[in-house]
Amino acid sequence: MMRRVPSMIPAVVGLLLGLFAWGVQLVFVPLVAKADDRPASCGAPAAAQAVANVQTFYDRSTTFKSDFQQKFWVKAYNHEKSSSGRVTFAKPGKMDWVYDDPKDNRVVSDGSVIKVYEAANKQVFEQPIDKSQYPAALSFLTGTGKLADAFDFELVCGSEMKFPGGYVLVGTPKQPTPAYSKVLFYVDQATSQVRRVMVIDGQGNRNRFDFVNPQVNLPVPPAQFSFTPPPGTSVVRP
Repeated sequence: MMRRVPSMIPAVVGLLLGLFAWGVQLVFVPLVAKADDRPASCGAPAAAQAVANVQTFYDRSTTFKSDFQQKFWVKAYNHEKSSSGRVTFAKPGKMDWVYDDPKDNRVVSDGSVIKVYEAANKQVFEQPIDKSQYPAALSFLTGTGKLADAFDFELVCGSEMKFPGGYVLVGTPKQPTPAYSKVLFYVDQATSQVRRVMVIDGQGNRNRFDFVNPQVNLPVPPAQFSFTPPPGTSVVRP
């Protein structure tokens, strides 16, 4: 009997949510020591200051738009799925992922409900955003949460993670969750902007998002965050 590789789309619900581009290999570097309040040897600020700088950048942003590239690696099968598209965030709590590959897939939140549309299977997953286990991973982009409230952080120099010009904040959730065991935020050192997010779950699966050509504070029409699936779509409510 053929083994079925898990679908990427429920995994996106899992990220949600959840965030980024530069051809880095999908490798997790073991951490040797917990970061403290001293500046990193690579010139990055101390972990606490780095987190504060990232939070400040996104606190000043009302919208975020970017192309994205996604890689979802399933550890049990050593299998990787890739996809791409465009994403838009708006405060408070709104987002819209439009997939070019797989074509017509969509992930939308109006701030209250997350809808994940899987075109090939003609089904949509719906869940109240406050019931999701995942929003902390990207809540800093939607203005609904603070990084320091959700995670304990360690800082790793970008050179150790094949991420030149930046550093990586490795977040461990303060409240244990089956959704993820670690979230890695790859930060551009010059701007404190997050350029990649990698979510690692309890089974060792990795869901990585690279943000390409991101822009902030552009106008976004409210209608973008309203989605009605095509007729004949089955609705799944976990």
